Amino acid sequence: MNWIVGNLQNALDTWNGKLAEIYTIVTQSPADFKDGAIWEIIVNINGALQAIGFALLVLFFVVGVMKTMGNFSEIKRPEQALKLFLRFAIAKGIVTYGMDLMLAVFKIIQGIVTTIMEKSTFQASGITLPETIIDAVNNCGFFESIPLWAVTLLGGLFIMVLSFILILTVYGRFFKLYMYTAIAPIPLSSFAGESTQNVGKSFLKSYIAVCLEGAIIVLACIIFSAFAASPPVVDTGAAPVTMVWKYVGELIFNMLVLVGTIRLSDRIVREMMGL
Repeated sequence: MNWIVGNLQNALDTWNGKLAEIYTIVTQSPADFKDGAIWEIIVNINGALQAIGFALLVLFFVVGVMKTMGNFSEIKRPEQALKLFLRFAIAKGIVTYGMDLMLAVFKIIQGIVTTIMEKSTFQASGITLPETIIDAVNNCGFFESIPLWAVTLLGGLFIMVLSFILILTVYGRFFKLYMYTAIAPIPLSSFAGESTQNVGKSFLKSYIAVCLEGAIIVLACIIFSAFAASPPVVDTGAAPVTMVWKYVGELIFNMLVLVGTIRLSDRIVREMMGL
């Protein structure tokens, strides 16, 4: 019956591997991911879009002046002219140094993530089958092994699917960081106009929310690690099929909680911070 045990343990090994991979991804800088090859492309795109950003900067500034100024004489007032000059200068600085600003925000939030890990002594706890489950399966006869095979096949398949959903969600958050950084000059240029500045504010809030998702992901993994440290209770008095079914069912429930929390990490951040 080793093949029945091996089927389920292989699924758990896949889960353990993906959970450990999350630790690497969440603590890694986008500039270091895949040896920086992707980051180099993002930097080139950001630099190319800066020219468009400066053109939009002027456009948004002119549109903002036309909408906020009642007539041309108001612009001649020193205080109003200084206000417009400062707005344009600040907006130009944000577009020019937008990537540096975003990297600074990312590093601050990465510091939060690192602090959470250090204070909680986070480790990607591995899940292994209890010996009682292995012994019960190995002592089964041929006909008893048929329903066990079905249970372990379905349970293993479900665990594999959950592990890939888990890692895809974390990768999705990482890729969103790339997308925000690449296209940053376009929305940041909207700060030049008073009537369009909400676009830039919304962009920065969304970017901060994506960065903070890393903290929620780590917290979810810490909670799950506590669950994994206390594995589901094995009902040794039940039939082998019932014993395995109960164990796998409770294990999958705990995994579903983790996957669901990570999938909703963006919503959790927005509800917490109002971003």
